[in-house]
Amino acid sequence: MLIDGYDTLLLDLDGVVYLGSRAVPGAPAALGEARARGVRLAYVTNNASRTPAAIAAHLRELGAPATAEDVVTSAQAAARLIAERVPPGSAVLVVGGSGLRMAVRARGLRPVSTAFEAPVAVVQGIAPGLSYGLLAEGALAVRQGAWFVASNGDSTMPTGRGELPGNGAMVRAIATATGVEPVYAGKPDPPLHRESMIRTGARRPLVVGDRLDTDIEGASNAGVESLLVLTGVATAADVLTAEPRHRPTFVAADLRALHADYPEVRDGACGGWQTRWRDGVLQLEGDGSRIDGLRAACDAAWAAAGEGRVEEDAVKPVLERIAG
Repeated sequence: MLIDGYDTLLLDLDGVVYLGSRAVPGAPAALGEARARGVRLAYVTNNASRTPAAIAAHLRELGAPATAEDVVTSAQAAARLIAERVPPGSAVLVVGGSGLRMAVRARGLRPVSTAFEAPVAVVQGIAPGLSYGLLAEGALAVRQGAWFVASNGDSTMPTGRGELPGNGAMVRAIATATGVEPVYAGKPDPPLHRESMIRTGARRPLVVGDRLDTDIEGASNAGVESLLVLTGVATAADVLTAEPRHRPTFVAADLRALHADYPEVRDGACGGWQTRWRDGVLQLEGDGSRIDGLRAACDAAWAAAGEGRVEEDAVKPVLERIAG
């Protein structure tokens, strides 16, 4: 089975385990089976708005096994990053929600809400109802010399209604107003992966995600293997045209693939599929599951692209075939 050989799953949440208030089909059962096999589950999220306890409670409501200790957030990574640089008890202006404030306090720092308190750092994370007033205070503090840290740079976040603006979009308000770019704590940058490894003690982790530019790039940056599931942001076209740092080790429809044998993918062939290049266009021949067709096509496209990436026009016949 794919899961064999890994001691820890470093799992993204939005688009992998759930979409808003509902579970991704098959995800809770797959995670329960993984835990029963003795694999450590770590829910690693760039979303800094909620506390680990609240996230764990939501996961349990959906049927997934989780405790607060299983949750690792970009808020925690950002708080550790700041705490390692400033004296204990320092004021930190929190432009975000309760998850970020609690993470800052847990690191022995003092969360504040105004620039009047001379914060040494400003930390920003996504939160429902984030106000103009708080963004303005953050901008004032950064202009006064506070270190600007962002929990993550995701431009969007998947929900049951579609993709909504993420923290990366909201960060632009302070960055544009001040001319100062933040340091990012979340995926794909190293701090969140470091936080995950410290908390789990993982020796052989598998990163599982739905985004190429955060989850998979983060795994590449850390030198660990990754599984991309197609239940969230990334599409078949995205993965076929991915550049090297965005290419996952494995591609699957959803988390149920953890408990199945991963097929051999070799020389542009997988399952009953074989690929052929004709006049610069990739063709998919044969028959089988759509996901095996995608795996075969990725192997061929990535080999042809090398350190670059193929254009979408070159793989259109593949996309038409596996979508049919």
